[in-house]
Amino acid sequence: MTEELKDGTVKANELQDHGSLEMESNEIEKSKVGIMRAVVEAEDPTAKEMDDFMIRRFLRARDQDIEKASNLFLKYLRWRRAFVPNGSISTSEIPNELAHDKLFMQGLDKKGCPIVVCFGGRHRQNNIEELRRFVVYSLDKICSRMPGGQEKFVCIGDLEGWRYSNSDIRGYLAALSILQDCFPERLGKLFIVHAPYVFMTIWKVVYPFIDSKTKKKIIFVENKNLRSTLLNDIDESQLPDAYGGQLPLIPIQDA
Repeated sequence: MTEELKDGTVKANELQDHGSLEMESNEIEKSKVGIMRAVVEAEDPTAKEMDDFMIRRFLRARDQDIEKASNLFLKYLRWRRAFVPNGSISTSEIPNELAHDKLFMQGLDKKGCPIVVCFGGRHRQNNIEELRRFVVYSLDKICSRMPGGQEKFVCIGDLEGWRYSNSDIRGYLAALSILQDCFPERLGKLFIVHAPYVFMTIWKVVYPFIDSKTKKKIIFVENKNLRSTLLNDIDESQLPDAYGGQLPLIPIQDA
């Protein structure tokens, strides 16, 4: 057998083995989803209303640990009933946050993930409960606009013009807690762009509260590489016009 044939056979076997392992992993995860569903439904019958994809996201967020994932999921269900008793947050409940005009949604990346743009320099410290409602309103809106079969979104966090007056550690941590504990495995990637040097002082305070999975999704982009970095993940036709693309930004409430 020639070296070329040997190499081809080895690669084919490796691909076959990889495919078999992936199938086995998927079957194990599917089994765990079923077990977790039984556990959470026994504790909280309203869990029956949630689909397997949601249960799977909580399971993945806790590295396939059924007990930890179940506890987080049950905590989420209790929180949701208490914090969003009407099932959704209305714009009339978040007028001050919407007035900041800081969150937009437009386009899809190359994987089909919705693109969200947040202008951190427009954020102002406000009533913490209204901020929490705004975060839930926004994440609900983003998730409802995801194409079929898609579970994640991509965010461009634009810090141009950010100053200490925009600093709101309490608000940042509140938003982070909701994202990680109540909407796990929803963030696909976060590009932080136009980050001023003064922001890094606040970043050092917030960073320890970010879980390891989320940290891997955060990318600081240098100004000189901004457009090329975004175009690696987003086609120009889907890139917001604020970054040289073709789509105008749409406020989150109008998306």
